[in-house]
Amino acid sequence: MTFTVVPDACLRRLNTFGVDVRAARLIEVEQPADLEGALAEARAMPPLLVLGGGSNVLFTGDFPGTVLHPATRGRRVLESSGAGAVVEAEAGEDWDAFVRWTLSQGLSGLENLSLIPGTVGASPIQNIGAYGVEMCERFAGLSAIDTQTLARRDFTATDCAFGYRDSLFRNAQAGRWLIARVRFRLDRAPRLRLDYADLRHELAARGCGQPTPADVADAVSAIRRRKLPDPAELGNAGSFFKNPVVSGEAAQALRSREPDLVCWPDPRGVKLSAAWMIERCGWKGAREGDAGVHASHALVLVNHGRASGAQILALAAKIRASVLQRFGVALEPEPLVR
Repeated sequence: MTFTVVPDACLRRLNTFGVDVRAARLIEVEQPADLEGALAEARAMPPLLVLGGGSNVLFTGDFPGTVLHPATRGRRVLESSGAGAVVEAEAGEDWDAFVRWTLSQGLSGLENLSLIPGTVGASPIQNIGAYGVEMCERFAGLSAIDTQTLARRDFTATDCAFGYRDSLFRNAQAGRWLIARVRFRLDRAPRLRLDYADLRHELAARGCGQPTPADVADAVSAIRRRKLPDPAELGNAGSFFKNPVVSGEAAQALRSREPDLVCWPDPRGVKLSAAWMIERCGWKGAREGDAGVHASHALVLVNHGRASGAQILALAAKIRASVLQRFGVALEPEPLVR
């Protein structure tokens, strides 16, 4: 057995908000073959929470049951051809390190998702996305363990019911499955996605007239470092709210009142900039105790040191209320609230 069991465990290092909460018990697993055994052990002290990098969760209090932290490692090429390859990584692999590894293998497709915090196992739960690319576009399947029966099952993209920052694992069967490993289908001949103006400008500033996938990854990382605070220095979970999608008619009505409304076309309608609305409501750089809104990015809520999860959530509620009052738009949080 290579998993460890820690009673009354501090979770501060396991959530990027840096909220000082505890779990009745913490189980950390290093070997993929021990996941079933760790789950069997976890069932002795319910409820169960599977916690990866902690970059998409806000704890509002101590957790009364068992937190299982998969720290499993491993990445491999499963299938390879002249056109591309299918690669697989264990759930505990750091996401950004995995992206860099795929680039080192001469494979492209994930470069726009560089520097997103968290683990590979968490990436399908939220269907992570950035700079015009969503994880589901490169998804080739995953293996998961039923936390109730300990049976293993493979999931296709259809099985996962991916949506905008959403999946089966976040909604319909949240907590039912422990994702063990994830597979991606990547290209050898790059098909770069340069839809976002910020990305094109960054590449131009770097003199990348004909960028490579590695150039795109470097540019995305530079933009993210400028815009988003490092959780190691300032507690945060990245973007706290989703960009809402409204109908074309609703967007036009808003634009008639707010001529400089920031929005983009979306297959489901029109996507609005949550950051722009939050800033217009005067929240950018605001602070209530140690809970605050980042001074450079209104979409990022931060912990200046000793804020509790409840205080951060209370600030989020005030922001949601003011956006709803001014724009008639209800913001949805991205992190899971525990």
